[in-house]
Amino acid sequence: MRSVPSNRVLTFIAEAVNLVFMTLQSSTLRNLKIFLHVAFFISGITTVLIGQVLPILSARFHLNDLQTSLFFPAQFSGSLVGTFLTNGFGKRNKFLPASYIGCFLMVAGILLLNLGSFSSALIGLFLNGVGVGLTLPSINMLILELNPMRAASALNILNFFWGLGAIICSLTVLSLSKSIGFLPVSIAISLPLALVGVYLLFVPRGVEQRREQGESTDSEEIPPIWTNPLAWLIALFNFIHVGFESAIGGWLPTYTERFGDGYQWWLAPTFLYFLLFVVGRGVAPVFLRFLNENQMLMSGLLTITAGMLILLFAPNVMVVALGAAVAGFGTSAIFPTNMSRFTQTFGPTASRRMTPFFILGTLGAAATTAIVGYTSNQTNNLRYGMFILLGSAILLLLLQVYLRATAPRRVSAV
Repeated sequence: MRSVPSNRVLTFIAEAVNLVFMTLQSSTLRNLKIFLHVAFFISGITTVLIGQVLPILSARFHLNDLQTSLFFPAQFSGSLVGTFLTNGFGKRNKFLPASYIGCFLMVAGILLLNLGSFSSALIGLFLNGVGVGLTLPSINMLILELNPMRAASALNILNFFWGLGAIICSLTVLSLSKSIGFLPVSIAISLPLALVGVYLLFVPRGVEQRREQGESTDSEEIPPIWTNPLAWLIALFNFIHVGFESAIGGWLPTYTERFGDGYQWWLAPTFLYFLLFVVGRGVAPVFLRFLNENQMLMSGLLTITAGMLILLFAPNVMVVALGAAVAGFGTSAIFPTNMSRFTQTFGPTASRRMTPFFILGTLGAAATTAIVGYTSNQTNNLRYGMFILLGSAILLLLLQVYLRATAPRRVSAV
């Protein structure tokens, strides 16, 4: 019998091992994408949870609107801290650790809301905010880097899952908390979130690094983005829009309760807002086949403005629900499309230099929700506070017109 040369045997073994390795790597990346989308889905619940627990906490501690608005800075200051921490993780190529640490912090924060003191609720929302600040930017960046050729569509699909979580939250948390208590609800949210965190904890560390082979790690070789005024204008756009999105999601349940009308769950304005928000994110990739980013943003902003006009001048809850639904559909694709605009403008390496973009979004969320609460408390009418959101929509329209008129399709990062 003729013997096989040893070098051919070694070559065969090497090829077999390489095939197995590539198969395992492909499976790991596929599973990673699935769990990242699951994490984003649950993060949608935890992000807007504050709006659902606001009436519960307000009644528990007998708070007025100004005192109630303190819960927003607690969560958003935590988000700001989490975003700063994300910057450090990103520089070390460790967005996966940022994601699972964020999951565990959200679990701790949600469970703390069950304690019976005002301070524990503030700490709980702060920790939840840190988790959100770590998880949302990190997962956005991971998905962005995994899908460089279809960034806007991939980000809209990812954020569709966030919206799905938000709509589940708006549909179930407040009503279930009133009927069975918040403790079982918080456990139902925390347990799957903890399991996702455990999975991400054991994802092989090399997965994230292998995607980035050949990428420069010397920060001095990367041209600065934030010396370009255009970057700050796009970040300012994010400041105003995230502020709008957070404030309407946070204050809409309270605004609806002030009407005192009876309505079915499927007519609840918060539910319809997030329902159309999810629908909008789901169909955004289809619209992006026919519209460019500027056209997508402009159409969304016009829709938001129309929705806010309907909502603010509504005589009853049914009309409020209509306005909320229109506004939800309009705002759905704006954040991921604006984020895609940033990376498309400044190049693929911009995804790891977006910390100011996310920080301004967090600051906008804290500022706008607080201003709505302050205005409501000063005028003794939440409707006047909600007019701040109409002003935000108009500012976004003006800024978008300016950006569309002055910004090129792509600029150098220098």
